[in-house]
Amino acid sequence: MTKLAFLGLGVMGAPMAGHLAKAGHDVTVYNRTGEKAGVWVEAHNGTAATTPRAAAKGAEFVLSCVGNDDDLRAICLGEDGAFAGMEAGSVFVDHTTVSAAVTRELAAAAAEGGIAFIDAPISGGQAGAENGVLSVMCGGDADAYARAEPVIAAYARICRRIGDTGAGQMTKMCNQIAIAGLVQGLSEALHFAEKAGLDGRAVVEVISQGAAGSWQMANRHETMLEDQFEHGFAVDWMRKDLGICLDAADENGASLPVTALVDQFYKDVQKMGGGRWDTSALFRRLQSIG
Repeated sequence: MTKLAFLGLGVMGAPMAGHLAKAGHDVTVYNRTGEKAGVWVEAHNGTAATTPRAAAKGAEFVLSCVGNDDDLRAICLGEDGAFAGMEAGSVFVDHTTVSAAVTRELAAAAAEGGIAFIDAPISGGQAGAENGVLSVMCGGDADAYARAEPVIAAYARICRRIGDTGAGQMTKMCNQIAIAGLVQGLSEALHFAEKAGLDGRAVVEVISQGAAGSWQMANRHETMLEDQFEHGFAVDWMRKDLGICLDAADENGASLPVTALVDQFYKDVQKMGGGRWDTSALFRRLQSIG
């Protein structure tokens, strides 16, 4: 049993922390909204703390999954931040999708206190978190990663260290870039099938078994055809992630024309009132314009 803290109990963080508790770890949780922490404690017989610092006190590993760069800074830094409660030799593992810049900033701040920092963004959605089958892409010190990997295994299908600090976030950007193009392509295929008078389900049954097959096709075509988008990874979150990708591309010189275009399509979905719709709502956008 390892003493852990988990900061952030959203749709991803709550089940991830739950898997850690089920694995036998001693888990203390913190959430900005205390009510969620109370619900988690009741379900998993853990402990809740009122500040990140209090949650992190005495923990060998502190793990986080919050919203954005500012949220991550808020739980790490300052008098009540996690770093203030962590001891030298402990490890902070961040599962938030944030910029590589804030990752490097916080890794440097952690190092001043002898704390290792692993950037470990995740992919697999809410279902992946609930079922403990997330893909975890990591950056940071190799020895610190080797210590953290058995802990992360509680909710991971695959966990890999890609490189030094920031490499995990850069890999997550690759993930989001690939997804953006896949979802737009699937939306266009289903839209074309509809306009051609074809049975979309029959089309997917055939093409999914060939080179066009993808996770998005297997897991989203049915809800797309049923016009159901009140689930999954929200458009607002995807635009946040794609903004990080495009900013990083400006810095490293990468050309992302499709990503930039799909980002604008998601902006259209937001204007339709779909900020909280699933990212597959690109299909609804195509339907709305004919």
